[in-house]
Amino acid sequence: MRLYGPTRLCGAVAASGSKNAALPIMAAALLADEPVSLENVPRLTDITTLARMLETLGMNVERRAGALRLQTIDPRPIKADWRLVSRMRASFCVLGPLLARRRRAIVPLPGGCRIGERPVDLHLRGLAALGAEIQIKGWHVVARARRLRGARIDLWGPHGPTVTGTANVLSAAVLARGMTVINGAACEPEIVDLGRFLQSLGARISGLGTRTIVVEGVAELDGGRYTIIPDRIETATLLLAAAMTRGSIAVTGAKPGHLAAVLGALRSAGAALETTSDTIRLTMCDRPAPIDIVARPYPGFPTDLQAQWTAWMCLADGRTTIRDTVFPRRFAHLAALRRFGASIVRHGSTVHVEGVGELHGAAVSACDLRASAALILAGLAAVGETRLTRTHHLRRGYEGLEAKLVALGAVISSAACEHSAQAFA
Repeated sequence: MRLYGPTRLCGAVAASGSKNAALPIMAAALLADEPVSLENVPRLTDITTLARMLETLGMNVERRAGALRLQTIDPRPIKADWRLVSRMRASFCVLGPLLARRRRAIVPLPGGCRIGERPVDLHLRGLAALGAEIQIKGWHVVARARRLRGARIDLWGPHGPTVTGTANVLSAAVLARGMTVINGAACEPEIVDLGRFLQSLGARISGLGTRTIVVEGVAELDGGRYTIIPDRIETATLLLAAAMTRGSIAVTGAKPGHLAAVLGALRSAGAALETTSDTIRLTMCDRPAPIDIVARPYPGFPTDLQAQWTAWMCLADGRTTIRDTVFPRRFAHLAALRRFGASIVRHGSTVHVEGVGELHGAAVSACDLRASAALILAGLAAVGETRLTRTHHLRRGYEGLEAKLVALGAVISSAACEHSAQAFA
């Protein structure tokens, strides 16, 4: 991909459906006795990967415009394909639904972006508390249970609650006998969306959006239709792109309430913001003020935006400190940002950024999904040409991002960009 800057982004763009909500919801469709239709599902390689895995697990998956229709046609498969699981961590979310619905599950240990250690011990401890027998055999989790039973479970880990662990345990608990109390649960909007989806199928869940979720098990779940929430990480990435280029954009179809910490930080840095129930408008005219952030579990500043914020602070009028408590080693993007001329020093889980007057185009390579977005933001603001390789990471989590940026005024050249532009036309 080639980017030519600096450019100023202006206009309006629509937020896509949430990847991090759609994936666990797709996995939870394994629990349903009847067909499930999901609306507002983004077109991403991660979505395609999970769809293929669900097909190997006996489901029929049909893509219709922005919707997916999922239906179990063969309830016998219990082993997830290791080649598909190794591509992304979220695929591990099939473990809980498989165990609850089919009594057995064999799921490889997960893969995905290299952003530090992300153990699954809390997932397994939670499922074991529900009555599952868990073994690790040859890099596979082998789980079985005649019938899960309700229990009290604590999912708080060394870096806070586990999001995918909460998804796994919540999905399993809805079919467990009796009541389950999940303490230390993740509060992320994506977990709330999963819970509301399960409720729409007949699950009995209370406490969504708090640290304590209570589930009263039911014997079965029906099918139904559900609409995925908008992607808060994509929304904020677009806002940061506008801020970094001193532009003015409106993101429509968004959920401002899901981004309170981010919007507060943007305002503190000097961005002018206007919000309605489903639109966020940002205007930025000057260099940002140096605003320190600490990435924390929701409702804190998201770790999935730490790289993009770091890129913006490279242009701040002063020195910024950035710390990530969720993934303390999630800083592989720093070396690439230095190639743009950024002044960055790292000490463990903390980064110090000394703002510079301008960045300069560079040849850089993306190392993970969110780093890809950060390097694109830097390229939009940098003087001259930026060449970005390994952009396949980008397709995992941003639907047509290049085309959206071009529509806002960015100058980007890539085969994927031309294809996306046609798709969004």
